[in-house]
Amino acid sequence: MQAIDELKARFDRDGFVFPITVMSEAKAATYRAALEAAETQFPDLINTKTCLRRYPNLVLPFVDEISRLPAVTDPVAALLGENLLALDCPFFIKEAKTTSFVSWHQDLTYWGLEGEEEVSAWIALSPATTKSGCMRFVAGSQNQTIAHRDTHDPDNLLTRGQEMVVEVAEDDAVEIELRPGQMSLHHGKVFHASHPNISDDRRIGLAIRFIPTHMRQVEGGQMAAMLVRGVDQYQHFRRCRPPSGLLTDADLAHWQEISGARNAVMMNDSP
Repeated sequence: MQAIDELKARFDRDGFVFPITVMSEAKAATYRAALEAAETQFPDLINTKTCLRRYPNLVLPFVDEISRLPAVTDPVAALLGENLLALDCPFFIKEAKTTSFVSWHQDLTYWGLEGEEEVSAWIALSPATTKSGCMRFVAGSQNQTIAHRDTHDPDNLLTRGQEMVVEVAEDDAVEIELRPGQMSLHHGKVFHASHPNISDDRRIGLAIRFIPTHMRQVEGGQMAAMLVRGVDQYQHFRRCRPPSGLLTDADLAHWQEISGARNAVMMNDSP
């Protein structure tokens, strides 16, 4: 109980907590191997512009498995309650010695949700270090709402290259270094960003966007979500179904429908 109380207190104060070990490094290596095998087997279907960046849990069974692990969902349930939906599970992959980065932003400004009860679990499948471009947070910033602008910078990993219109003091940033198998949790409004990966290895992170089942989407939204823990008595989101295999035709058709609706929200000009 004390550990849960401490987690809640840190999350409420800072807008993030880390590191939380959710699996062994050996298990993380197994999941990484599954990802890279799928990349090799299906290069035209699975890449950073398609299935990896939107709902990979619909077509990759191991991603759906990770999203349901008690070691992952237990800390989230302590913050959001026992009934959890995964709104999306995008990979954020930076290849070694590349210029990809993430600008300072707040997630919930463009996600099409009515409330702010959201927790992102960022799970490292490779070392996330300062050198490899780990995430950076500004403690306490979740209590502010900042306007954003779109840049559409091709090196920016965000959908629209969105960035906050204010300058962030770099000295205020906390470097979120994680070993493979560890995760951080962060609030959807906390300021966060990351530098390019100048290391010799890929930086592979899986970001699971958890919301409680009572969360609503903005009027007219057609987004879907996956029930990963508890029950959904509200049905505010269309239901996703778990994958039946590895990138099957039926699952890809389901993914196309579900991802298209979320893309429409993510590219909308209004929050």
